[in-house]
Amino acid sequence: MIIQKEGFTFKFDPSKCEECGGKCCTGAPGYIWVSEEESEKIAHFLQMEPAEFRERYTRRAEGKISLIEYRLGVNNYACIFFDKKSGKCQIYPVRPIQCRTYPFWDIFKERWKEVARECPGILL
Repeated sequence: MIIQKEGFTFKFDPSKCEECGGKCCTGAPGYIWVSEEESEKIAHFLQMEPAEFRERYTRRAEGKISLIEYRLGVNNYACIFFDKKSGKCQIYPVRPIQCRTYPFWDIFKERWKEVARECPGILL
């Protein structure tokens, strides 16, 4: 099923995610924002207490909560829940909205070439 969103010049084929190897989960360091509600859902999914989850897997940044990342190489990081062996997200069913809405982020309305280089599911 091809996805199209109003205001975007590209379409997205989610079936290509299997081929990608997690390019949207890796790259330059940044933030993977997670709300309190999302952190509780993820904690439940991981069968742990929310406080333990936040202590172990998140950090505070700019007054918000972000999932932590681990270093893969020079200027290359991955979300803590990205499994580099399988190339898949370990919390996929409960991933944060930031992850669920990719590649349809407002920043890519104008910078579609950038996301097209990164994501094999982009259809122009």
